[in-house]
This record gives sequence, structure tokens and C-alpha cells, in this order.
Amino acid sequence: MAGNRIDRINAEMKRQLAPIISEELTDPRIKGLISIVKVDTDSDLSVAKIYLSILGANGGEEQAIEAINKAEGYIKNILKKKIQLRALPQLRFILDTSISYGIKISQILSDINKSEE
Repeated sequence: MAGNRIDRINAEMKRQLAPIISEELTDPRIKGLISIVKVDTDSDLSVAKIYLSILGANGGEEQAIEAINKAEGYIKNILKKKIQLRALPQLRFILDTSISYGIKISQILSDINKSEE
């Protein structure tokens, strides 16, 4: 039953965080297409790990994650108004490279197929 509650919290945080990150943050280090891959909240609601995929940052992914983590307090204040929880967990933003890795693998396979033809 507690797992179901965590799943609902994760889904709601993912839904609410997407527009905050894309529209509210103005740091110039945050560039490229940012999407939330997954939100993983601890069972005690102390920490929420938010996995972000950043495409088109041209090597600036780490700086973007750093800037987003520095804005954690600001993001949390906005999130408090949108999500009704007694205590909002600490937010940790983590770079997820699985999407860019998948694109890279797909490109390699496409190149192999073209060279075989």
C-alpha cells in the first residue's frame, strides 16, 4: 500500500516538475531539451531523485544539472504550492544518459546498415 502512495507521489512530482524546469528556471547554463526520465522517492519521503535527460546541450549537461541542483530551493518552493505533502523531500537531480546513449547506438547501427548496402 505504501508503494502505491510513493508511485502516485513520483508521478505527480514528475508532472509538476516538467514545466517548472523548462519554464521557470532562467540560468543560462540550463540549455537543451530537458526531460524527466524518472522520479524515485525514498519510502520515508526524505529524498527524491529526479533523473533528467538533456539533449542538445553540446557537452553542457553536467553544468545544466549543477545549475538545476543549485536551484533546488527555488524549485521546492514552487513545488510546495502545487503538491500537498506535509514535508516535501529533498530534491536531487541526476543526469540520465540512457536516451542519448540509445540515440548513439541507433546511429551506429544505422551507419553499419548503410555500409553493408
